[in-house]
Amino acid sequence: MTASPSFPIATASRLDPRTDARLDPRHYEPDRVPAEVLRYAGTPDTLAVGRPGKVGLLELAFEEVGGRTELTGHYQKSPLQIMRPLYFDPARPDLAVTFLMSTGGGILQADRLRTDLRCGAGTAVHLTTQAATKVYRMEHDYATQLVNLTAGPRAYVEYLPEPVIPFVDSRLYQRTVLTVDPAATVLAGETVLAGRLARGERNAYRVFASDLEVRRPDGGLVALDTVRLVPARAGSGAGGGAGGAGVTGPAVLAGHDVMSSLYVLSPLAPAARIADILHEAVAGHGWPGGDLLYGVSVLPQDSGAWLRLLGSDTRACAAALRAAWDAVRRLLIGVPAPELRKT
Repeated sequence: MTASPSFPIATASRLDPRTDARLDPRHYEPDRVPAEVLRYAGTPDTLAVGRPGKVGLLELAFEEVGGRTELTGHYQKSPLQIMRPLYFDPARPDLAVTFLMSTGGGILQADRLRTDLRCGAGTAVHLTTQAATKVYRMEHDYATQLVNLTAGPRAYVEYLPEPVIPFVDSRLYQRTVLTVDPAATVLAGETVLAGRLARGERNAYRVFASDLEVRRPDGGLVALDTVRLVPARAGSGAGGGAGGAGVTGPAVLAGHDVMSSLYVLSPLAPAARIADILHEAVAGHGWPGGDLLYGVSVLPQDSGAWLRLLGSDTRACAAALRAAWDAVRRLLIGVPAPELRKT
């Protein structure tokens, strides 16, 4: 393994915190935080923002080397870390499957997490989390999670993390920026649950805010998907009255417990064809738990298409999302989605 100029292979223990620019708040703090989240800013009575263990950083760089994708740059700071890339997709043995992990078991108040993923020209990468992301109860401040993914020319990248589960009284701002070369293909998924459903906990979080941006290498904005779920705020498009009544309205979760999205950016097929494939993959199936609502649209500039679905059963949503992933994979690269075993 060799180091790339932009991502030296290192661990936090080898770096002098007095000189490491990564530990500057301007690096790990979002340049903007939605007002719905910022209103909870405060100083915790436990570990504050920036203290050891509260800033998680992960930087990965992938390059095409000798016919397969290799991890050529790696920096991590607890609680974020990875397993080494694996190559078990029988149809794409060049594809580096990488599991993103957290030693903390979830996101806590005052956590500031940042992940930078750079996939160079011609790379093939699948990125996922080992388990669902739990967002724990917060009494002070809030938490943020930033993901910056860059895909170079002819790259094929799948970023499909497990669901986010916001616990009671949690406050999270999540921002994902996809910088996609016009000749690259990126499949990005996002799922959020209403809470710990097995315990009967629904829409008891304070706020879940998410921004997903699609940009070109010159910084030009292609698409922006904004989600604001604020159960205690009545009368808004993203939140509502007591007990989560607002987030269950027809313009938001529509009384469902799971919201999933799949964004497909690719020049390998016409955008309208990608949209048709997504629709066909979800339509007309008897999903376990049934009761799925979904919609498909072409993305701006004919850059691809996206799917959003709502369901009341986590199995149904996961099965539908996998079917969409599999169908798009077959269309774009001619191979099925592999089985991913996670423990």
